[in-house]
Amino acid sequence: MKKVEAIIQPFKLEPVKEALHGLSVQGMTVTEVKGFGVQKGIREVYRGMEYQVDFLPKVKIEIIAPDEKVKSIVDTIVAKARTGRIGDGKIFVYPVEEVIRIRTGETGEEAV
Repeated sequence: MKKVEAIIQPFKLEPVKEALHGLSVQGMTVTEVKGFGVQKGIREVYRGMEYQVDFLPKVKIEIIAPDEKVKSIVDTIVAKARTGRIGDGKIFVYPVEEVIRIRTGETGEEAV
């Protein structure tokens, strides 16, 4: 099993979610986060004053999936989250040693 973690633009969450639902992704965790990468923040003007906004709003999606589904999940996220501009985000894939469903005690892929 693997954990797919994607940091994307907030306005791309809905298209990504719908596309992942089409792949029969069983569940995901979504968190509102802030950060910066290559773009290093932006400058905004508010009431005539210019401000540097270092941490930009993003959305983090976390999915635990069997190894054979990871490539299609990653490809789908890339296709639906890409705008072609700086700030589109990143995807990380991690190995998962164990999953345990607290309610039933199920383990492994049965717990996902």
